[in-house]
Amino acid sequence: MSAIEAPEPPLRLTPTGWTLLGLAGAAILLLLASLTGVIGKGNPLDTVFIDPFRQMKDAPDLLVQTVWEGLVSGVLYALIALGFVLIFKASGVFNFAQGIMVVFAGLTLVGFYEMGVPAFLALILTLGVMFLLAVSVERVVLRPLVNQPDIILFMATFGITYVLIGLGELVFGGNPKQMIADQLMLPKGSIEFPFAGGFVALQKIDIAAALIAALMIAALAFFFQKTRIGRALRAVADSHKAALSVGISLNQIWVIVWFTAGIVALVTGIMWGARSDVSFALQIIALKALPVLILGGFTSVPGAIVGGLIIGIGEKLGEFYWGPLVGGGIESWLAYFIALAFLLFRPQGLFGEKLIERI
Repeated sequence: MSAIEAPEPPLRLTPTGWTLLGLAGAAILLLLASLTGVIGKGNPLDTVFIDPFRQMKDAPDLLVQTVWEGLVSGVLYALIALGFVLIFKASGVFNFAQGIMVVFAGLTLVGFYEMGVPAFLALILTLGVMFLLAVSVERVVLRPLVNQPDIILFMATFGITYVLIGLGELVFGGNPKQMIADQLMLPKGSIEFPFAGGFVALQKIDIAAALIAALMIAALAFFFQKTRIGRALRAVADSHKAALSVGISLNQIWVIVWFTAGIVALVTGIMWGARSDVSFALQIIALKALPVLILGGFTSVPGAIVGGLIIGIGEKLGEFYWGPLVGGGIESWLAYFIALAFLLFRPQGLFGEKLIERI
């Protein structure tokens, strides 16, 4: 007697699927209306939804220039986000202090140089300061708060933030400082090449920043996947109790993770500082890592990379092509708008794990 096969259930779209399908349909209808002349030039719908893409087609050199600048920003955002991911994976703590660590590392490097220390020796000494900071955080903050609720540890990182702000202002002052880019042998000038009837200019410091950040990301990925310490970090991320049961020291892991986040902060501070100045305003830029984390997922290294590129390129395109429609300033808030949209449709991010709790 043969078994009766149950009919397959009909394919049903989720509310998110219906929303995305509706948006895609609306975009196609707008495009067709514009091509057929139903929506003419100057119409508000054409101005907002069609004309920016027409500008991209008419001036591809400007499009490439804008995408390149967004790519550089996105790689640096991804590098900042990695500092958050490292600490969150190993301790379950969202480190709000990562932004000020970028500023503090940059100020320390410049401060040592202003004291008369050679640039590369100042770089080594700054790494030592970041290691001492990692040890201090583990001894003074994390160790006494073991097994406390996550919100307590999160608030502790707020305390670390304001301690570093106060210490930085006390030691280095509150005025912006110029990064020692020349002394660190970072390149200057630009490279121009013709493209599609125009020119694209690439700043050499941007090329160096993108390459250094990419190498840093690759090195961290290799460190996590192929080394014994990296495997221990992933074990701690999976379960603190299981890691302790096989002899992994949480205290050592936390020091290593915070020191690694400090190295990431130093590299980020150098790259951002070389493109502008080193000041406490950099911590605002560092907070752009929050939308990156929401897009990519708080525990995903690939997610940090992809999320950084989406935010970096998206905000540059938005500012250049849609910014004039609203008087500019899109770059300051577009990343958070994109993150809010992801929270509504995919709260776990592109690469995050979807957690289902049974009640």
